[in-house]
Amino acid sequence: MTRVKRGKTAHKKREKLLKYTKGFKWGRKSKERAAKEALLHAWTHAFRGRKEKKRDYRSLWLTQINAASRTHGLTYSKLIAGLKKANILIDRKILADLAQNEPKVFEKIVKKIK
Repeated sequence: MTRVKRGKTAHKKREKLLKYTKGFKWGRKSKERAAKEALLHAWTHAFRGRKEKKRDYRSLWLTQINAASRTHGLTYSKLIAGLKKANILIDRKILADLAQNEPKVFEKIVKKIK
């Protein structure tokens, strides 16, 4: 069997790994072992962060809807309950956007519920 020299492949693999750690502090950007360890942590946090982002935005929308509904004399829970009873199918993201950018449209929705 012929001998296989892996210098090229190994070098490419290292370069690829170090490309991901650009911008990291200290030896974590230039030393292979430290970079590998740093990436394990970084990618774990990134994965978790993508899930947390969804939670954070939803809580932001709830706060915005609550603030807007209270200016019209309703609480958040009564607004949502009224939307369900009136069979108005608007999700919280759109509702928060309406409350912030289109207050007149939001007011019409609240009047329909009342």
